[in-house]
Amino acid sequence: MKGSRPEQAALTRDTDLSKTDATRAVIQGMVDGLNDHRIDDIGEFFAHSFRWMGNTGCGTKIGLQAFQDNWQRPFQAAFSDKVCVDEARLFMGEWAAAFGRQEATHSGEFLGIAPTGKRIEIRYMDFWKVVDGKIVDNYVMVDFPHVASQLGVDLFNGEGWEAYDRGEREPPSPTSN
Repeated sequence: MKGSRPEQAALTRDTDLSKTDATRAVIQGMVDGLNDHRIDDIGEFFAHSFRWMGNTGCGTKIGLQAFQDNWQRPFQAAFSDKVCVDEARLFMGEWAAAFGRQEATHSGEFLGIAPTGKRIEIRYMDFWKVVDGKIVDNYVMVDFPHVASQLGVDLFNGEGWEAYDRGEREPPSPTSN
């Protein structure tokens, strides 16, 4: 890249590393709460006005009530018997991150797909900011295309780049200027 560079990592530049253990405790408690399928009292871990910012298909939830009504309840209606498994967690001051999977049964409508009863994997990444013992921001990426694929629906209509990996299509190369 020539010329000036964009600022990097502005949100974590001034994190207070002495808060790492407190952040870890909040995240561990919250994940346990999610695994216990808590909805109405999940505010123990989230600030009332926290922001849940998801990828397309998941949406953005501003505030605890929106998170409960527009994420937790629909998600638990679509997927029962779910368990969250963080495969890795990182903690740095007020910040925490994890990636992992939820294992669940598709027991309700999801993306217009009728319940299949299949046991599936829901991959995710989460980044949280904790202030005064509560999560105030949650940046989320949930792999909805992978979920749909397990339910027999290809959201990419055969145009996914996995075709390159399987040798079914030739990947394009950038043109030189």
